[in-house]
Amino acid sequence: MSLIITDECINCDVCEPVCPNEAISQGPEIYQIDPDRCTQCVGHFDAPQCQQVCPVECIPLDPDRPETQEQLYAKFLRLTQAAEAS
Repeated sequence: MSLIITDECINCDVCEPVCPNEAISQGPEIYQIDPDRCTQCVGHFDAPQCQQVCPVECIPLDPDRPETQEQLYAKFLRLTQAAEAS
């Protein structure tokens, strides 16, 4: 599953720089996660880095976007290959 940032976000700016897929950006009011870029850090780290650094624990799994570990890894491969090609 992709991760989401909930309304409890305090805009502390710690999650965006730790995302290896550049999936986190500032939204109109709080940070947001691009589900097409979020791999829960599969392929990069053992745990989602944004969840590790979030001081208010406002980054749960998005129940509307179920994904298996295999799907997350395939997304990681697609993103890293696209980055290498450009």
